[in-house]
Amino acid sequence: MQTADSISLTNEAVAVNNISIEGIEEPTILLYFATLNAGKFEQTAALFAATGAMHPPFEAAVIGQDAIAAYLQAEAQGMQLFPREGIAELLDDGQLMVQVSGKVQTPWFSVNVAWLFLLNWEREIASATIKLLASPQELLNLRR
Repeated sequence: MQTADSISLTNEAVAVNNISIEGIEEPTILLYFATLNAGKFEQTAALFAATGAMHPPFEAAVIGQDAIAAYLQAEAQGMQLFPREGIAELLDDGQLMVQVSGKVQTPWFSVNVAWLFLLNWEREIASATIKLLASPQELLNLRR
């Protein structure tokens, strides 16, 4: 008999299997994209260290799991992330730096994006920086 926890873990495994990023196998990174795409913002925020920071484009850093979950709930509704490829580098201090490129589709527009993650030695996200890869004209067209 499956428990709610085992069903949840099975669902996460299925979601991760649906995310494929050339060059990246780190489960934390795959879960980041899978949970965001599923609208499970509290689960996404739980991937961050307690004092982890998200650096969205053109905004101040959002620090801490509760603040990240609230930010995503307010700002990421309806977004679909399409990571394509990435590279991971183990740093001397045991942290892992991961760079991923791809695209984000919102209900209003699509834009190329680069994500830069720093994972601590426990493989929690210490920092996630999101950069829009667009020309100045494309950025002007994104204004709400």
